[in-house]
Amino acid sequence: MSGDASDDEIPNLIPPANPDEGDDEPPSLVSTEEAAPVKKKVPITIVTGYLGAGKTTLLNYILTAQHGKKIAVILNEFGDTIDIEKTLTVSTPNSTTTTPPPFVPLANGCICCSVKDVGVAAIENLMEQSGAFDYILLETTGLADPGNIAPLFWLDEGLGSSIFLDGIVTLVDAKNVLKSLDDGVGDDEEVLAQRRGEGGHQGTLLTTAHLQISHADVLIINKADLVAPEELKKVEERVSAINALAKRTTTSKSHVPTLEGFVLDLHAYDAVTAADLAFAAKGHSHLDPAISTSTIMFPALRGEQVDRFDRWLRTVLWEETLPGGRKNEYFEVHRLKGRVPVVGGKVLLVQGVRTVYDVNESADTNANDGEAKLVLIGKGVGQEGFRESLLEVLEQK
Repeated sequence: MSGDASDDEIPNLIPPANPDEGDDEPPSLVSTEEAAPVKKKVPITIVTGYLGAGKTTLLNYILTAQHGKKIAVILNEFGDTIDIEKTLTVSTPNSTTTTPPPFVPLANGCICCSVKDVGVAAIENLMEQSGAFDYILLETTGLADPGNIAPLFWLDEGLGSSIFLDGIVTLVDAKNVLKSLDDGVGDDEEVLAQRRGEGGHQGTLLTTAHLQISHADVLIINKADLVAPEELKKVEERVSAINALAKRTTTSKSHVPTLEGFVLDLHAYDAVTAADLAFAAKGHSHLDPAISTSTIMFPALRGEQVDRFDRWLRTVLWEETLPGGRKNEYFEVHRLKGRVPVVGGKVLLVQGVRTVYDVNESADTNANDGEAKLVLIGKGVGQEGFRESLLEVLEQK
């Protein structure tokens, strides 16, 4: 629905002639068209997390909380479990209404496989109910890789006019996450075999839990009441080692301290702040060899280096190789953020998820010509060759 009134819905606003009105009196000037209402984009938050991490509990908590939002729910589960999930989740009214929220089931597979056809159609149909809700929560199956989902909503042209990706929230099961990270408990054995490097070059085991944590904008370490303080500390350190860019909170029964900024209204893809990147530099990449956060510092760009920087990004993200013929170990970039000053006052704000990235210019009056900072999250991103390759490309003629 475009938000514009159709031709047969536009009333005739010109009043009939008044016989008592004199001919010499000027007629009233009345518009014959209604102004088209400004259609507000609806944010969508992806809620992911390993099996049993507390996703459905979180959704129920959000739906009954006092936040003043009318929330629609998209559930993606395998097979017959979709009916169970719907009963558990959408039977609960929104906090502002007495009726259950709009509900879209995406069963029989992962949304990253169906979203381009069935998924997009379902969401577009949901958007026809514009006005019935002002927020969408998408709960993925526990085995989903959010890296395949997020780009579709972040920069997808077909949906861009009606919704925008607000962020990815990953729930972490404090009781079981270390086993999931180390052994891939619950993962498909065939997939695990490929990720272990059997017949390939993947090296250290990369589990679904790694993927869900690495793409998160917010990490909720749930079930903290089920572990001892020393074990919880290990979990927090391990999670931060994998993704030091994400906001993090610890909770029990999925009751987050505040919804605003932690689950709702994240605006994770709106901008890149210096504080975001400063926090990321504190990550401990040595704690998890499978995946880590890496920070690349380099001088502010000169004007002629901007296109070279973009070329370097394309090669790294699209071809998964370091430009310049430099030998490198295998790597995967799952998430990236950066603030790159350009000599003269302009700042480039960089965001990326897997092979999709965006570079926007910001006229930052507080910017200087100091160092640029690019933060990468992924497998093998801590190699020294990343910075060396970037500097080499920037100086090419």
